Amino acid sequence: ILMVDEKGKNMKCLTFFLMLPETVKNRSKKSSKKGNSSSSSSSKLPPVCYEIITLKTKKKKKMAADIFPRKKPTNPNTTAVQQYHQQNLNNNNTIPAPNWQGLYPTIRERNAVMFNNDLMADVHFVVGPPGGTQRLPGHKYVLAVGSSVFHAMFYGELAEDKDEIRIPDVEPAAFLAMLKYIYCDEIDLAADTVLATLYAAKKYIVPHLARACVNFLETSLSAKNACVLLSQSCLFEEPDLTQRCWEVIDAQAELALKSEGFCDIDFQTLESILRRETLNAKEIVVFEAALSWAEAECQRQELTATIENKRKVLGKALYLIRIPTMALDDFANGAAQSGILTLHETNDIFLWYTAAKKPELQFVSKPRKGLVPQRCHRFQSCAYRSNQWRYRGRCDSIQFAVDKRVFIAGFGLYGSSCGSAEYSAKIELKRQGVILGQNLSKYFSDGSSNTFPVWFEYPVQIEPDTFYTASVILDGNELSYFGQEGMTEVQCGKVTVQFQCSSDSTNGTGVQGGQIPELIFYA
Repeated sequence: ILMVDEKGKNMKCLTFFLMLPETVKNRSKKSSKKGNSSSSSSSKLPPVCYEIITLKTKKKKKMAADIFPRKKPTNPNTTAVQQYHQQNLNNNNTIPAPNWQGLYPTIRERNAVMFNNDLMADVHFVVGPPGGTQRLPGHKYVLAVGSSVFHAMFYGELAEDKDEIRIPDVEPAAFLAMLKYIYCDEIDLAADTVLATLYAAKKYIVPHLARACVNFLETSLSAKNACVLLSQSCLFEEPDLTQRCWEVIDAQAELALKSEGFCDIDFQTLESILRRETLNAKEIVVFEAALSWAEAECQRQELTATIENKRKVLGKALYLIRIPTMALDDFANGAAQSGILTLHETNDIFLWYTAAKKPELQFVSKPRKGLVPQRCHRFQSCAYRSNQWRYRGRCDSIQFAVDKRVFIAGFGLYGSSCGSAEYSAKIELKRQGVILGQNLSKYFSDGSSNTFPVWFEYPVQIEPDTFYTASVILDGNELSYFGQEGMTEVQCGKVTVQFQCSSDSTNGTGVQGGQIPELIFYA
């Protein structure tokens, strides 16, 4: 019987041998046959075969975790392991108790305690650029199990026996995120460090962490960061991420070109964007974005942002801007007065607009193709009645979801059923009550049952498998066409669109009939 006190000390081992009654009886019979014998003769008797039995008690057998109870975490929603993870992130190196191994039932949890912990550390990393370094402990065996690069570094043929390794090209936060994955089997990514973490995962060949970083970037991809991610995806050789970036840049080109991230891209990425045939933007926006990039590049090269220096850093990329395809007003009031063009170039472009015999230009003069919008029509027929469709400031609304990422550019709307008329339309797109896009514009209907496009200022990115609410408030001729025989699911190219009724609809529009007959989108 193992006797243990509450603190796990003063242990005593007590052994009891119990003679079963049957054994005692048999032994007595053997002794009686020989008559009375002395004590010396009794010692010559064959040894008794004892049986060792287990004493059962009503108390439950205690395990190590019961003997050494865990400390309650300060936050009831977090576990003790998570607390130590947080401590180790700060390199507190707190060990819970001398017998801390008994606190954790799995090898994964015990291994996690070693994360960023000096206990038993046999290597240290000095991570980060000069002036921003952080010294982090490591354990060669754990690191080698998690990365083939670390295995070669510590156990390969050319392994170096160094106690301290300098890594100036990786950010400390990113290196910690990689170590946390290797030690704890946990992926902890943040928007401001995910690119640096991807770099670390690629450098040390941790493929599952790299894949998680790419997935994180894809889900957080937007027009604001698409240009920067495009540059990085090419650097990291991630073709899927590159393709997703191009989808966003093409569809939301003006937003992407006006973003701060556009000014941070490298020259090679700038050229690839300016060459893009499917860029869905006005050329004056492309021109202004290129000038903003040139100004930022002058600062990076520690040059004064003069006209000459801007043109110098742009180099041949300037001629990738399709200036001759601009509207004449945009050229006259914008590019012609920017100073970035020479006088000769300005004169030739003006002649290109006006002269019958056009001069040869270094600039690309063919307009970009842009993107062709797709239309998802949800009604099989339309009709009109003498007393419908009336508006009076009420909202027509429908909910929809798609199975692939698309970009809603606008809605196709019905017009007047009794001759030509002009309408004012306030269109809106929401997700879970949050407005993603809206616009107030006018359109002219010719009295036919055709639909007429009304556009958002910028296309709105729509994620798959989530319902969005499309709404419109119309003001105009009160008698208009309306759709009927509505479909709950429509296949439009490679995109499947599902429709359901919206509680925001106060004017009768639903799945079976009403307004908003078309969704106009890029895919």
